[in-house]
Amino acid sequence: MRSTSSPTRHSALEDLQGLSIGIFACSLGIHVLTHVGLITGQTAGVAVIISYLTGWSFGAVFFVVNLPFYWLAWLRLGPEFTVKSVISVTLLSLVTEALPGQFTIAHLDPWLGAVIFGVLVGLGLLGMFRHNGSLGGLGIVALIVQDRYGFRAGYVQLAADAVIFTTALALFDLPVVLWSLLGAAILNMVIAFNHRRDRYIAT
Repeated sequence: MRSTSSPTRHSALEDLQGLSIGIFACSLGIHVLTHVGLITGQTAGVAVIISYLTGWSFGAVFFVVNLPFYWLAWLRLGPEFTVKSVISVTLLSLVTEALPGQFTIAHLDPWLGAVIFGVLVGLGLLGMFRHNGSLGGLGIVALIVQDRYGFRAGYVQLAADAVIFTTALALFDLPVVLWSLLGAAILNMVIAFNHRRDRYIAT
């Protein structure tokens, strides 16, 4: 018999650890992705592509690309979600800048890098969503669509990824795009199969 009591709320400490673990997992995943020279979708993918083409820092580009989405988050998802997202994006930008000097990878095949990326970032984002945070950008749009229309966030992001990867075909070699698609598909399936508000009642 389903309980009719109010959902359990996460404490501030639980939010802190949940968001921190999510940010760290996502940072590791992006470090692996860029090490093997792959791309991804969503806002991080836009930042990765710009970083590759210009030589600019991924962290700086990712931070700037996210700025326009905070206004939408504030209006639609509230100040708590927006503040958490701003902090999360800022921290991820800093951690991804620090990781290359602290964690080097001697050898990694692209296909395995794609799998590691998809699993780590998928789990990281899932944890962040469950603590009312995100990495901004298209993830914000995906959550708004899911909450308003019931269309799962993972599938919204998958549609956005299709546009980004179609554009990438004109910029990168086909093997790079194909292995990158594998990572993006794994990431989005992790979110699509596991991010269900009706199954996870803590807020």
